[in-house]
Amino acid sequence: MQKTMSLKQIAANRANAQKSTGPRTPEGRATSKLNALKHGILSREVLVGGLHAKEKRREFEKLQQQFHEDWQPVGVTEAMLVDQMVTAHWRRRRALLAEAGEIALSVDGEQWKRESRSLKLTTLMWDLEGDPTAAMRNSALGNRLMENQLREVRKAVETEGELTEATLQEVKYHGEPYSLTEKLRGWRLEAQQNPEGLALDELRVKQKERLIAKLNHEISLIHWRKDHCEEREAEEEKARQAAARLPAVEVLEKIQRYETKLERQIFRAMAQLERLQRMRRGEAILAPLNVEISGRHE
Repeated sequence: MQKTMSLKQIAANRANAQKSTGPRTPEGRATSKLNALKHGILSREVLVGGLHAKEKRREFEKLQQQFHEDWQPVGVTEAMLVDQMVTAHWRRRRALLAEAGEIALSVDGEQWKRESRSLKLTTLMWDLEGDPTAAMRNSALGNRLMENQLREVRKAVETEGELTEATLQEVKYHGEPYSLTEKLRGWRLEAQQNPEGLALDELRVKQKERLIAKLNHEISLIHWRKDHCEEREAEEEKARQAAARLPAVEVLEKIQRYETKLERQIFRAMAQLERLQRMRRGEAILAPLNVEISGRHE
């Protein structure tokens, strides 16, 4: 087993490796001219080039160039170790993208499912009630429906000057009158009362004023309930989305195992490269410590 290096030791060795000025001989310079070709070959081997998943060659080759400029490898072996770090780093970035994708799918997918189920479940709950009004008041959707119906009624009263039976027939839920319909019917009867003995024209004006006032008050009340329900439902949705910001356990464990494996590859290649570069500079390097572990036999 190779002795594990601390991060401080790795950083120091890496700084020492940067002191290398790269190839100086004509042969070395000739080899360096082939970097672009080698980079292109490696990118074709590493990059995903599918129809819907296509990684950018320019980004990969830029990363590869940066690693080579940072480490200044000399010879095939050192270049190979640098490329090992490049590919492991690129694959680790791919793992992070996969994790981000899983989270996005979890958040967006669950939200879409809730939205598609919400209307069906909500209306089903209303249908189970003898009168859906009470249940409708507890949801933004229900209050929005009632508010829209009352706004249409108000528009009709402003145009016609009264609440007609034809207008009442439009206030229904699933084609049937409900408690809001009956409330409006009661307002209509109240508006038709004439205890002051007003003339017909005066009564019509008074009737319209009373109905508009009642409608405005009811619309304001329902609008307030709708805003309250929307705020509550938005907070609930925010909490659900926050809870979905972690991938499923099996996916998360798979990604973490993959990342750990790649990190080990990076640090192993880094340690081997630093060792080679120090030996090339003539430093005395101890042999790596290898420990063989075997089971004890009785």
